[in-house]
Amino acid sequence: MSTYAIAQLRHVVMGEAIAQYLRRIDATLAPFGGEFRVHGGKIEVLEGDWSGDLIIIEFADRQSARSWYASPAYQEILPLRTEHSEGDVIFIDGVSEDHRADDLLSA
Repeated sequence: MSTYAIAQLRHVVMGEAIAQYLRRIDATLAPFGGEFRVHGGKIEVLEGDWSGDLIIIEFADRQSARSWYASPAYQEILPLRTEHSEGDVIFIDGVSEDHRADDLLSA
């Protein structure tokens, strides 16, 4: 089952550090099969408040996602982002193709 690394980034200070992070992140994802599914873009707020940018990266499984995040290559560039933005980052598993909303009632 796919696992997603999801980040909501706020107050990103665009500059050389963020540019360098963006130039280097793809190479850190490749060995772990990580692929961007959402990377910023225009947000249309339908309910509540939203601030910042949404990033979603898909991995084949939770272990691949964890291995990417802990990898020396990613850890090397991580401060380029964390020192120039605020945000929240999570891992969450996807659901199967036959998932239905009321499946949660029997869990």
